[in-house]
Amino acid sequence: PSAIAAERPNVVFVLVDNLGYGDIGCFGSTKHRTPNIDRLASEGVRLTSFYSAAPVCTPSRASFLTGCYPRRVGLHVDYNGTQVLMAVSSRGLNPEEQTIAELLKGRQYATACFGKWHLGDQPPFLPRRHGFDEFFGLPYSEDMGERAASEYRVAVGPLPLLEGETVIEAPADPSQLTRRFTERALEFIVKNKNRPFFLYL
Repeated sequence: PSAIAAERPNVVFVLVDNLGYGDIGCFGSTKHRTPNIDRLASEGVRLTSFYSAAPVCTPSRASFLTGCYPRRVGLHVDYNGTQVLMAVSSRGLNPEEQTIAELLKGRQYATACFGKWHLGDQPPFLPRRHGFDEFFGLPYSEDMGERAASEYRVAVGPLPLLEGETVIEAPADPSQLTRRFTERALEFIVKNKNRPFFLYL
């Protein structure tokens, strides 16, 4: 089992918008208590020289999942010039691009994405089309619906919460999302404890 674990370690990647390097305990914060993240870091691997390809949602997520610069995969700007994809955009992560989830799935990993996707909200661009066995989350940022409607005059409904590719709630209750995403992540880890898994939270 230890040789298999070393060859195919579990991966839990937590991507947090607006979180600074020094905001968590394992990287030196004395202002915030983050015991659970600190424990993950002490029992796993800390990446101490990791750089995002962009300071905003869509391009940073595209680069992490594909290993490409955002411009290379066409997600450095939306069709209207915004730095992130807006709700009901005609753009998204090209289904032909290979993601880390697809690579790991090919090595018999269980894969899941829980949280904000923000790489296209139309069916061809959603996580299940990019190597994720499970998806529970938002297709874009919480404020995208209002912004798209007011600034770009695009008709957008209430903020949707998706299970796979199905809207299960609209509007989603933002005050409950962190708890719900965490619960789903824990369920996924327990369910897949006897096989390698990739969790993108």
